[in-house]
Amino acid sequence: MIPSLMSGLKEWAAGIQSKHGVNPWLFLGLMISCAPFFYYSLYRLARAFTSRNAGQINLWSSVFLAATALPYIYVMVWGRNLPWYIYLILGAILTQGIWSLIKRRKKGKEGSG
Repeated sequence: MIPSLMSGLKEWAAGIQSKHGVNPWLFLGLMISCAPFFYYSLYRLARAFTSRNAGQINLWSSVFLAATALPYIYVMVWGRNLPWYIYLILGAILTQGIWSLIKRRKKGKEGSG
């Protein structure tokens, strides 16, 4: 049972990599390695919001965005033959995150000036 499951997973991953140019194991590794940064930045972001520290909010918002976006940027840059709507969805998510960060930074600068 286990050997056939493992060989099935290997075939599945090889198929995805050959068709789309994205290694699912690397994507999973990026997701797992970004998780601690994601959760720690979320924690620090909540603390910065409660203390109303604009500098810390900007810093931890940037870390949060990077930890969230890195695996998806990998897919956007190295992926090929993906359906057009995948690029649309990933682009919209990244654009929204960057736009949100820019708005937050402008709001922090206006409030401190």
